[in-house]
Amino acid sequence: MGFALATLLTASFASGAKENLFVVAADGSGDFKSVQEAIMAVPIGATNRWWTIRIKPGIYRELVYIQRERGFLRLLGEDAQKTVITYDLHANLPGKDGKPIGTFRTPTVFVDADNVLAENLTFENAAGPVGQALAIRLDGDRLVFRNCRFLGWQDTILANRGRHYFEDCYITGHVDFIFGAATSWFERCHIHCRTNGYIAAPSTPQTQPFGFVFSNGTITGEPGAKTFLARPWRPFGSAIYLNTEMGAVVRPEGWDNWRNPENEKTARFAEYNSRGPGAAPAARVRWARQLNRQEAGRITVTTVLGGPDGWKP
Repeated sequence: MGFALATLLTASFASGAKENLFVVAADGSGDFKSVQEAIMAVPIGATNRWWTIRIKPGIYRELVYIQRERGFLRLLGEDAQKTVITYDLHANLPGKDGKPIGTFRTPTVFVDADNVLAENLTFENAAGPVGQALAIRLDGDRLVFRNCRFLGWQDTILANRGRHYFEDCYITGHVDFIFGAATSWFERCHIHCRTNGYIAAPSTPQTQPFGFVFSNGTITGEPGAKTFLARPWRPFGSAIYLNTEMGAVVRPEGWDNWRNPENEKTARFAEYNSRGPGAAPAARVRWARQLNRQEAGRITVTTVLGGPDGWKP
């Protein structure tokens, strides 16, 4: 997408120009009773307008798929605590062939489209601590989540590819619950660890400058739980924590090499100005970096997410 087109789309998004509206209500008082029905009603390839789907409070037990041809969507809830999209697939469930379905077929919500925004919603995988069970899988570019909750245990968020911006979100899990190869910025997000494990598992490609950036957030945990900030799913995995309040749940060493010392030569892990009982710069592993003020100042939403189209989420 060229810069001029990106600017035009951003302006249309902000003004609500050429917008159509659907209302989803579980009690039948809206245009549709399920989120997926509303998404399927959006015309394919409608890139000259934004479509808004307002989701009334309720529990929506369904699998949601936003296919690549149906971008330019706004999914707007009224209250994230009361507006929940949930399902309970997990990797060990048998498929039609009798074999386990595997990790990548478990997401409650799968966003394959570009240009999608969600606000005031909960995305949940309710399978529990039974193995890999995704609340959401993100394969689209220019995706925005504000005031949303992501609830799961292992592999809650798969940020598979593209650029994503999370703001004021709440994310739960215990093992690799934010993972993938995408470039994702988490601003003022609250990460809560349910038991021992690892927060992030980036698989950032070597040629990609940034993976996951956590800025001005908070990390908490259940009593007695201990977590690592990240471990590299692939050798060049990248994760950075900026100005983060870290509870005692964070282990002093901070980072893990995924049982492979060779990853210590390639993983791109760093933090700046960590605070709280989980901030222990002197105890951190030596192969992760403590950034100085100048280095941290160069890591901004613009430099991380801007890209060739100048995206400003």
